Amino acid sequence: MSHARDLGGGRRPARPFSVRVAGTRTSARKRVLAQLAAGTPALPALVVCVVVLSGLADGAGMIWLPLLVAGPALAATTNGPRGVFWAGFLTALLGALLGVRDGVPGRELTAVLAALVTVTLASGLASVLRGRRERVLAAVRSVAETAQHALLKPVPATVGPFQAAVRYSAAAAEARIGGDLYALIPTPHGVRLIVGDVRGKGLPAVGTAALVLGVFREAAHDEPDLLAVVERIERSLARNLGHDDFVTAVVAGYPRDGHLEVVNCGHAPPLLVSAAGSISAVEPPLPAPPLGLRALAGHTPGLQTLPFADGDQLLLYTDGVTEARDSGRAFYPLAEGLERHVSHEPARTLDALHDELLAHVGGRLHDDAALLLIRKPVADRAVAPGAGHPGPTAAARASEAQCCS
Repeated sequence: MSHARDLGGGRRPARPFSVRVAGTRTSARKRVLAQLAAGTPALPALVVCVVVLSGLADGAGMIWLPLLVAGPALAATTNGPRGVFWAGFLTALLGALLGVRDGVPGRELTAVLAALVTVTLASGLASVLRGRRERVLAAVRSVAETAQHALLKPVPATVGPFQAAVRYSAAAAEARIGGDLYALIPTPHGVRLIVGDVRGKGLPAVGTAALVLGVFREAAHDEPDLLAVVERIERSLARNLGHDDFVTAVVAGYPRDGHLEVVNCGHAPPLLVSAAGSISAVEPPLPAPPLGLRALAGHTPGLQTLPFADGDQLLLYTDGVTEARDSGRAFYPLAEGLERHVSHEPARTLDALHDELLAHVGGRLHDDAALLLIRKPVADRAVAPGAGHPGPTAAARASEAQCCS
């Protein structure tokens, strides 16, 4: 009371308290109404109303009464248990009124209402089980996304001297992770990158992709020779893979300015886009076996050295892109799509290619698909180191910290 008088006397402090109580009651009422609205099965209620109106118009209630079970049955596919029981209650109430109105015999009406109650209980149980499965699936997706971020680390927009972008789509949409792999890292020997495709799908393919990426990231820093990097991956796979397992891959490096090294191990040839806009496939001079099959083939892959000037771009991809088919079983023409959408921004180019790929297959890929695009910026577009952006050495260090953290 003394505190109340210190604030000005009287009962003024009680007014804000009463306002808060009223506001709390109002917000609680709104929450209850929102929960009821969320649990109300709108579509099942509409179906029940259509059945009841048909019975009223026809006058033969007994013919229409069995169709009322569609209400709770449909609610189980779209609503939780609360929605199912609301639909069951509404159905039973309207069914009873319709049966009494049309003079349906008591025994028959009782049998119909008992069937409605039974379907409602069964639908409620199905709704509970569906909710549990959805929660488990959400947990699996969350774990898969975490695993994907740990395995396929995001590629920065700038890596060393390159602009870069990646787009990846897993065919197993529920898991959001597959057997395709990629990595782009700056090293003491220049920027190095890999794009590969593991034979098979599921967890074994993910495990093999993790093995390849782990060896690549370590060997890329240790080995000055790009062929030695490939050799270390080959030895690791030979120890850990089965006889029928393998990995197709393209490993590339940029050891010095203007020169790009490429080693193709049974993978689809990268596409080289010149600064003038011409597109050519980087075919290996001699076919090489996929990683893990060298002992069976008996020969090793070769090293290609290509000129890579300012404005040039290199697109690496997996066969999930080029083997994607439309409704007429036609493959997606990647080179033509790249020619249509190539730009000075790799992210924009890959966004357009990815959207066109999904439109080509009708919205759902049947195989994992990965796209990795690098571009050497034109010198006159580059920002001087003193203009507020880090120079090449600082950019490489920042990219390395991002990629390898």
